[in-house]
Amino acid sequence: MRVYLDNAATTPLDKDVMKAMFDVMENQYGNPSSIHAHGREVRTIIEKARKTISGLLHASPSEFFFTSGGTEADNMAIRCGIIDHGIKHAITTAIEHHAVLHTLEALEKSGVIRLSFVNIDSKGCVDYSHLEELLKTNERSFVSLMHANNELGTLTDIERVGELCEQYNALYHCDTVQTMGHYPHDLSKLKVSFIVCAAHKLHGPKGIGFLYINHKIKINPMIYGGSQERNMRGGTENVYGIAGLAKALEIAYKEMPEHQKYIQGLKSYMMDELRKNIPGVEFNGETDPEKSLYTVLNVSFPEMEMAEMLLFSLDIAGISVSGGSACSSGTNIGSHVLNAIHANPDRPAVRFSFSKYNTKEEIDYAVTKVRDLCAASVKS
Repeated sequence: MRVYLDNAATTPLDKDVMKAMFDVMENQYGNPSSIHAHGREVRTIIEKARKTISGLLHASPSEFFFTSGGTEADNMAIRCGIIDHGIKHAITTAIEHHAVLHTLEALEKSGVIRLSFVNIDSKGCVDYSHLEELLKTNERSFVSLMHANNELGTLTDIERVGELCEQYNALYHCDTVQTMGHYPHDLSKLKVSFIVCAAHKLHGPKGIGFLYINHKIKINPMIYGGSQERNMRGGTENVYGIAGLAKALEIAYKEMPEHQKYIQGLKSYMMDELRKNIPGVEFNGETDPEKSLYTVLNVSFPEMEMAEMLLFSLDIAGISVSGGSACSSGTNIGSHVLNAIHANPDRPAVRFSFSKYNTKEEIDYAVTKVRDLCAASVKS
């Protein structure tokens, strides 16, 4: 049996999304920048997708720009937002995705900004009082706080942060990669400057995403070389990916209540089964369903002799999981997120992440295999 429980890294492609993409691949091959009929037909597909997305998120189509994914969108928002607005101070946390942290650190290293880190607690929750203090005691700031942490699942109150940023005239960039398509985002009400999306996190294709830029915010392009995306991102558009992204988001919004209930049920069930089967098991991050992303469960297991081999052993047993962010796979420095919340480094941590395609039978299989591995190697 093979079990895929690494959906926070990427999700399986929905069959209806695949069909939508294949239809475009098979029948539409014109360059969307061309003025002839073939090009105009493809341009229509792009703009229809943009309209679909903007309608779901309650914003104007002109506020959405297609990118290669979340990392590019984060880079564009941060670099262009800071540089083009002459901002000298940025605020973030130590548990952001590296697409955010490394970009901000590079800007600080080059002398563009001074970077402040908001305090977080042992569950990865933001200290909102400290955030307000940083906003109050510094010149106009650029705030980058993710909606849900990709390793812990801990949610940040996007509405509360937005209110604070508006009060202190700060730009607010929110990395919504993990929550797009899993929670509704009403941009007519949210006080955000930028949000981002990566289609492969919601059963869409890899290599496509978008950046939302509030119409009140004006920035220059990060990628030059063409007039695509209304002169905001040079390069021929990924038409097949754009069609797939729009279809994936449309499906996600249609099925959202049903899938939230189902996937939260899987997560809660796995927590209960792990507690029953593995003495001393602990959970990293917030576990309250109201404060935690329902697709992510980060587990610390008891100390064991071969802790560094746990992920490998689970893979051999047919279970695909992560030990943290997928973007850190292959490194030996550990998770910067778990380090920041002072998780016990002697306890191996595994991130299980779920989708609509997972089943209770798969959870039972995973729990059994983990239990057996722990029993065989837990330190006495």
